[in-house]
Amino acid sequence: MLERAASPSEHQAFIASQVTQITEEQIVRHLEALVGVRHPVTAPEALRASGLYLSEQMKSFGLDLLEEEIEGERNERFVNLIGRMSDGRVDKKILVIGAHYDTTSESPGADDNASGLAALLEVARLLAPLRGKMTVQFVAFSLEEEGFLGSDHYARQVRRNKVPLWGAIILECVGYTDGRVGSQTVPPGLPMKLPDRGDFIGLVGNAPAEPIQKAFEVAVSTYCPELPCISFLVPGKGEAIPDTRRSDHVPFWDRGYRAVMLTDTADFRNPHYHKKSDQLKTLDIPFITRVARSLAATAIELAELKQVSE
Repeated sequence: MLERAASPSEHQAFIASQVTQITEEQIVRHLEALVGVRHPVTAPEALRASGLYLSEQMKSFGLDLLEEEIEGERNERFVNLIGRMSDGRVDKKILVIGAHYDTTSESPGADDNASGLAALLEVARLLAPLRGKMTVQFVAFSLEEEGFLGSDHYARQVRRNKVPLWGAIILECVGYTDGRVGSQTVPPGLPMKLPDRGDFIGLVGNAPAEPIQKAFEVAVSTYCPELPCISFLVPGKGEAIPDTRRSDHVPFWDRGYRAVMLTDTADFRNPHYHKKSDQLKTLDIPFITRVARSLAATAIELAELKQVSE
């Protein structure tokens, strides 16, 4: 059974004690296992090996693992990897936390997107034993670089099977910072100014995702105040700002689900984006750790997660 209701101060203390369990050392361990070209044509074995690592990690956390085969034009077998909380309930609303595990054809994909995967795994490790009003699914999508094939398949199955999806949080390049003046550029059409130093995490959501936006902002200010955060909700499905439609949140937006992307803004900051130089040594490990901690706190709040009694 669930513990008694905690007071606000006890609740904050619980979350604080949880998120500090996400460490830089653990983030680096995942990155060292994942960084490297992971492409369906140029490095299919590495793509499968990274999937195996992700699967083994999720299972070691106590999550139920589902391999969801992707419908696509290729004859090869590609899968989304879904880690599900083992609470035996199928009627709960679902919060998805996702990140893609493929890369472009020649890039080692440290920022894009081993950084997102490392954060995903650490949040999964932390939240797996908890239970709440919502259940959290941790999804590693394949074939994002091939036109979001993995996330589109997942979102299509959610709609087809009438899965009670509450919302999705997608991690897309969350590991690169540059504190120099002028290092941050602005996507065309974005109706807001951005800081000229590329040292913040960005949150981009659709209008229905305002509850996620607000929860993440509170989590950052409460548990990781040293993490600068800029958030923006797009009108409609982001059609007027094409650069907001470049990752796995898009299939959720296009089907009307609330979804956000957490991002370091990729090539609007990172000169190594989609290049051979996107390597582990370029990443800001403390930054990734803060993003993961803030995301974990956000998920605990949104899903009302608590420790369970024996």
